[in-house]
Amino acid sequence: MTELLRVDHLNKHYPGFALQDVSFSVKPGRIMGLIGKNGAGKSTTLKSILNIVQPQSGIVSILGKDFYQNEKECKQEIGVVFGGIDFYPLKKLSTITAVTSRFYKDWDQNRYTEYLRQFSLDESKQFRTLSNGMKVKYLLALALSHHAKLYLLDEPTSGLDPVSRDEILHLFTRIVKDGKRSILFSTHITSDLDRCADDITYIQNGKVLQSADKDTFLRSFDRLKTPEDSKPLTLEEIMLRTEGRNSDETAL
Repeated sequence: MTELLRVDHLNKHYPGFALQDVSFSVKPGRIMGLIGKNGAGKSTTLKSILNIVQPQSGIVSILGKDFYQNEKECKQEIGVVFGGIDFYPLKKLSTITAVTSRFYKDWDQNRYTEYLRQFSLDESKQFRTLSNGMKVKYLLALALSHHAKLYLLDEPTSGLDPVSRDEILHLFTRIVKDGKRSILFSTHITSDLDRCADDITYIQNGKVLQSADKDTFLRSFDRLKTPEDSKPLTLEEIMLRTEGRNSDETAL
């Protein structure tokens, strides 16, 4: 099975922080969660994959093609949602969409209109008037409307109310159901991944601590269990115990 995304030995250095030899892959029909505490390197990894920040070394392949050598072509196959993007705050959504749609040869206006309806978005509103949750929904509507194969999402459920989060997670499972499309999304809401993720990649201090299908991932942290744990550890428990142990070792 050809991976939709393959990341090999990605390195990006900043003063005081570095991504170090980050490697993982995403297969078709899968949802991968990218976890790690704030500052671990999740957003830097996604931005390095997309060449928004230029890595010092490493290879990124999209649908078997070198992304950095075929960036324009590969981006046609990617849907991206990053938090903190404000576009032009005084522009109406209809104006932003009209500009964005020109970049995609497979833009599907009917699909976009359906997502507007599904997310209760009003195109006549200015971007600045949207709540954080509605901004995320609008960005998702744009990302989902050009028949991308791979979706890279940075904290896509952050700021959403429980009902909207549930709606988005159900949407994610429908997107990958055909076995042709995949999602990689970072999140600190581990309960979302408990519900929908097929694979987990855990980044700690710029390094991949573990990357595997969810069942294998959970079993690989059985060493953290105590005699009182009668059930498998949850993702939240794994993160709390791993980061807590790391802090204790640093203090020593």
